[in-house]
Amino acid sequence: MKFIDWFAGIGGFRRGMELAGHKCVGFCEFDKFAIASYTAMHLCTQEQLDYLATLPLKERQKEILKEEYRNGEWFADDIRRVYAGDIPDSDCWCFGFPCQDISVAGKQLGFTGNRSSLFFRVMYLLGQLEEEKRPAYLFIENVKNLLSVNGGWDFARLLAEMDRGGYDAEWQVLNSKHFGVPQNRERCFIIGHLRGHSGSEVFPVEGADGENNIHGIAHRNGYRRNSQVFAADGTVEALDTGQGGGRGHHTAIEVIGVTRPSEVADRTRILNTGGCCQSLRATDYKDPPKVGVSPLEIQTLRGMG
Repeated sequence: MKFIDWFAGIGGFRRGMELAGHKCVGFCEFDKFAIASYTAMHLCTQEQLDYLATLPLKERQKEILKEEYRNGEWFADDIRRVYAGDIPDSDCWCFGFPCQDISVAGKQLGFTGNRSSLFFRVMYLLGQLEEEKRPAYLFIENVKNLLSVNGGWDFARLLAEMDRGGYDAEWQVLNSKHFGVPQNRERCFIIGHLRGHSGSEVFPVEGADGENNIHGIAHRNGYRRNSQVFAADGTVEALDTGQGGGRGHHTAIEVIGVTRPSEVADRTRILNTGGCCQSLRATDYKDPPKVGVSPLEIQTLRGMG
């Protein structure tokens, strides 16, 4: 199946689709750094990559944006300036349209925001195509709050717009931790079926056993300020303010000889024997929680107290 990768980022949709045996015929992305990464990972030949590696970093970043490195694949850098007649034929359009106006981490403007409302630009382009040129499937992804923002009316608008464009919709919220990814990341996936052209329903999709092969992404010796370790199975939360300075998420580690909180100074707050601690509280900028420690480290902490 041929597909187009809208709001492509660095190619997460593309990677999954290609692993499933499908072929990308074009992509659209606005951010120049994402375009550079996407091109390097998915489009460049080895010979081109070898040449780029010889260039200084700043020169390399400019060079890779040239059309020759896309090796003939269709590309657009701004969906607002795409002409429907230029879009190559495909069987599926994939897009995780911008979530900034929908996410609980933002102002939740929903479809009144300038970024998340770009969903309607995609639907406009579909409406400009003759029916025989429209993709049989739409594969859409966004944050879970898409179902709830503005009291659910925005999701109703989305469904109504798809219906008006000739697409029947099915959807399901899936959590990445159920599919081998060590992150508690819930996302709403929507499949649009062009009436009379596409096949059977896709959802529901069953999750895996939750097992993952990521281990030890944390700080065994001591702790860093504002370290966040969320679960003994190595699963972290998705939202991160990205402030730097060690404030990001870290996966739980295996710790030998974890002690009870009463055995150490009160301020140490070792919270369980799984080698992990809870997420930050409002007051934790002064006294962040710490990962479980060994008896030797306990003695050190007592000396500090």
